[in-house]
Amino acid sequence: MPAGHVVKPLRIWLVGFGTVGRWVTRALDSQRERLAGKYGIGVTVVGLASARDGFIYDGTGLDIQSALSLASEGRSIAGQPGVRRWASTIEGLRATEADLLVEVTASPSADGEPGVAHIREALGRQIPVVTSNKWPVALRGVEFSELARSHGVAFRAESTVMSGTPVLSTLVDGLAGAVPIGFRGLLNATANFILSRMAEGTSYEDALVEAQMAGLAERNPAADVEGHDAVAKVMILSALVFARQLRREQVDCRGITHIARTEMDQAASAGARLKHVATLEFSEPDGAGNVTARVEPELLPGNDPLTNIEGTTNAVICRAEPIGAVTITGPGAGPQLAGQGVFSDLIAIARSYTDN
Repeated sequence: MPAGHVVKPLRIWLVGFGTVGRWVTRALDSQRERLAGKYGIGVTVVGLASARDGFIYDGTGLDIQSALSLASEGRSIAGQPGVRRWASTIEGLRATEADLLVEVTASPSADGEPGVAHIREALGRQIPVVTSNKWPVALRGVEFSELARSHGVAFRAESTVMSGTPVLSTLVDGLAGAVPIGFRGLLNATANFILSRMAEGTSYEDALVEAQMAGLAERNPAADVEGHDAVAKVMILSALVFARQLRREQVDCRGITHIARTEMDQAASAGARLKHVATLEFSEPDGAGNVTARVEPELLPGNDPLTNIEGTTNAVICRAEPIGAVTITGPGAGPQLAGQGVFSDLIAIARSYTDN
């Protein structure tokens, strides 16, 4: 590191110590010198939480390697000496201090809790937030954006749509000044993988098993194959790109579970493809007017830009004035990609943090 190089400390709460949380933790630990040398930040995880073990805190910095070892052995992360512990994460957040919240829990669709409470707590105290937690952002994205803006801090959620592929930052920051009109896209990697395999002749049942064996689909795949995950992403894009909060019932949804083999064959014979397409349109630019929002199987002609998006690749085509159609494609699934999205958001906030 160059002589005289100033490294600014950045204290982090990391809430959620599942697969994504552990990936981010390892990245923070392994890239400590790079973060200091390239971005001028010295990252210290002072708070760590899991659903099972509650919230632990050490203002001088937690032993990350110890926490990872304890978690991998199935032991409590609270087993570290000298840490303070709260059974409830929100209690721990309220009782401690940090410079950034990384919220990577998995909150359910009913109310987005406890993620909503965690994010509100941080933003309300002028603490920036990075999250991969879909449903809190889907249900409260506009509220979070306004709360962050009113308190002069950042709120970033790149991993909530297309994992590590930079969709939100491209549409919000990269197209700043342009007026978004609407979008359509393929937003669920599991559904797209299954339909791609079915187009090759595989049955739905066998394609689903293949997706589960590859780690793309859960044992209960309903969120993916019934369209709920894509609905959340439509709501997130609406909130963060168009500043329009949708309710879940405003997004029409039909999954892929009832697509018959004959439908796939008929599509192929017509030179078309069945794809699970998410659509968001407003009757007026920039999220105004009446809304049309849906997630459903659609028969796409061969010349449609989404037709040849295969496997786990996702894509979004956003129309904005005066630019026209902007297409973003990239991988859309996997904990490493989600972790990378969180990590890039963290670095983006850290860079602005060191400028202040």
